[in-house]
Amino acid sequence: MTVQPPEPSPRPAPSGALRASHDDREAVVEQLRDAAAEGRIDFDELDARLEQALTAKTHAELAVLTADLPSPPSVEDRPPLVLKGGLYGASRGPGRWEVPGRVVAHGGVGGVRVDFTRVECRLPEVVVEAYGETSGVTIVIPDAWVADTSGIDPGTGGLKDETTSDRLPGTPLIRLTGSGGVGGVVIRHPNRRERRKLHSNPTDG
Repeated sequence: MTVQPPEPSPRPAPSGALRASHDDREAVVEQLRDAAAEGRIDFDELDARLEQALTAKTHAELAVLTADLPSPPSVEDRPPLVLKGGLYGASRGPGRWEVPGRVVAHGGVGGVRVDFTRVECRLPEVVVEAYGETSGVTIVIPDAWVADTSGIDPGTGGLKDETTSDRLPGTPLIRLTGSGGVGGVVIRHPNRRERRKLHSNPTDG
């Protein structure tokens, strides 16, 4: 009996030949705009490169446009966002803001609110380190996101998790750690009033 050798597996395409997505093109557009704002390229060159970026079909075509520019810091390398409630409270959102890989919230006396409902986050996971302290921490996440609250100590104030497990592909997991303290920690999806505002002003922020 003659054994036929296995057919060779098709070779993967070189990384530069891979098709670019809308997000890939948008990331290059942002890098080019930042470079122009820093004076690295003039505005005529910016216009030319933007046109090429928006019509690029592969990663190789995009790479040429930023080859002479410094690489932007990755989202994972950004320092954590630290919010301290203090006497008067603190909040981030519901407008658009850059989400780092780690958020630290200290409720203090005034409380802290962290609202992710209008952000665009490409991270697979965001750690939110919440300390309820005296007045608590409230975290609001979009309906498509889910939270893992197994890493938090409820403390005396407790943990109220009002989120669902209906996660859409490509959305981040919010990994909650820290302690509820006296004020407690709440993580939830938007309430009715917040939903009405989101629907009436979808691009607000």
